[in-house]
Amino acid sequence: MTITTDTETEKRGWTQNPDAVKRDILSVAISEFAANGLSGTRVDTIASRTRTSKRMIYYYFGDKQGLYIKALEEAYRVLREGEAALDLDDLPPREALAKLVAFTFDHHRRNPDFIRIVMIENIHHADHLAQSEVARAMDVPALGKLAEVCRRGQEAGVFRPGLDPVALHWQVCALSVFNVSNRPTFSTIFGTALFEEAAQERLRAQLVEMILALVEQPHP
Repeated sequence: MTITTDTETEKRGWTQNPDAVKRDILSVAISEFAANGLSGTRVDTIASRTRTSKRMIYYYFGDKQGLYIKALEEAYRVLREGEAALDLDDLPPREALAKLVAFTFDHHRRNPDFIRIVMIENIHHADHLAQSEVARAMDVPALGKLAEVCRRGQEAGVFRPGLDPVALHWQVCALSVFNVSNRPTFSTIFGTALFEEAAQERLRAQLVEMILALVEQPHP
């Protein structure tokens, strides 16, 4: 009789589909880091929620800080892939910008762990994000997409000149992030009505209107 040890089983799964194992680890890691922060998260807990072991987590990611950086990158990757999938090139500039703004609001609202892990990284003064060439590289095409929409709108005469895509991105993110980051305190003080589905749809529509009003060429 051949006895298969846990280590042998684990290694077989690792060699057969390592990418799936790493995705599983990162998904759980994002959730744990978002809930408990970098210092409060335990690799043992992450291992217990995945299909692998603490030993394999260290094999893939080096240490807890390495895992945290990769979790940050993964959280940004999901956002940037969603943005990249938006078909904006065939839309008129105004509709393209509206679609991008609405996507940002909805993505953040539906992915609170992304907002929380970004908030945690801000507490760390973005020290770990600064170590990630991957995260910065992902932001370049995302900003380029917004810049292209602005350029097309200006060439068509529907957007005013002098738009700064970075500032515009900041303005879109500011309200989209606040909607998630400050929900607990806002709800405690003012109630939860603003976070019901119908109210959230109205907020999204208002954000789109605000951004369009900001960028549109004034009528003479």
